[in-house]
Amino acid sequence: MAGGFLGKTLAAVSLPVALASVTVKSLGSCSVAACRNSLSSCRFHVNSNIMSGFNGTKENSHNKARTSPYPGSKVQRSQVPNDKVDWLVEWHDYNPVEYTAVSVLAGPQWADPQITESNFSPKFNEKDGQVERKSQNGLYEVKNGRPRNPAGRTGLVGRGLLGRWGPNHAADPIITRWKRDRSGNKITHPISGKNILQFVAIKRKDCGEWAIPGGMVDPGEKISATLKREFGEEALNSLQKSSAEKRELQEKLQKLFNQEHLVIYKGYVDDPRNTDNAWMETEAVNYHDETGEIMDNLTLEAGDDAGKVKWMDISDKLKLYASHAQFIKSVAEKRDAHWSKDSETGCPG
Repeated sequence: MAGGFLGKTLAAVSLPVALASVTVKSLGSCSVAACRNSLSSCRFHVNSNIMSGFNGTKENSHNKARTSPYPGSKVQRSQVPNDKVDWLVEWHDYNPVEYTAVSVLAGPQWADPQITESNFSPKFNEKDGQVERKSQNGLYEVKNGRPRNPAGRTGLVGRGLLGRWGPNHAADPIITRWKRDRSGNKITHPISGKNILQFVAIKRKDCGEWAIPGGMVDPGEKISATLKREFGEEALNSLQKSSAEKRELQEKLQKLFNQEHLVIYKGYVDDPRNTDNAWMETEAVNYHDETGEIMDNLTLEAGDDAGKVKWMDISDKLKLYASHAQFIKSVAEKRDAHWSKDSETGCPG
């Protein structure tokens, strides 16, 4: 992937705030152009009911983005209590720490310049050349020339490890198949009575945890291309294949990624790398191999930032990086597959 390891650490092995689209409510009339202005007075408010976390409690929302120390550093964020997260709550004494990693300041291809550089005039809330600065969740506020995290305060300004000011877009491909016995029959769970689903999981080199494959969307790249590319790089080791092997691999992947798919989630994600001015957004998409024949012709081989790769049975016993288990749970529900022993065996409501 372009940007090497540091670029890949921006991958959306990310933490979803909710498996739903986040709505942004404008609290005044203002144009996109006005919101790009450094003196913009526009204000936006993220619906707290949706940004409240998977368990529906507001106190548990926006937690990862307030944790210290900041990843890969000893930087401690300014503490932000739950009742001061929302930008609409006045907090005159708010004094966030400023931090942007040296690796970002070095000016790699995947990173923006500093906001103060005279030749840098980003077009926030728009497609800025090849860089997508629009959010999946709608318009976000720009204050004093800097975009504001739509979920609220994080206790840290700057970009941290993130390359882009504003949204940093990523994609997570969730590849699934039914678990089958040696005769090819689907295996059902003895208690829930539902078929068992499997997904391709990778073990991350940086933290040793199992996760969904994923990576950053390159400038000008379509999400569908990112999903296919990232799966090839991390689960099939495509970067190390010969030209002939890559062509053969692409033909097989085309069959999988050209079929109907389910968009599991897209939007803002609560991630420990988020700051007041830069945040992660992702699109998680499920591609399902109903018969298993496509994936039977592909050999899993860990590559790039993945140390290991394997098929994992889907259930509530999964221990995955960040909140990836929530994506997987949603896939199981949408596919009417086994998730827990308490799963209802009747028709879903």
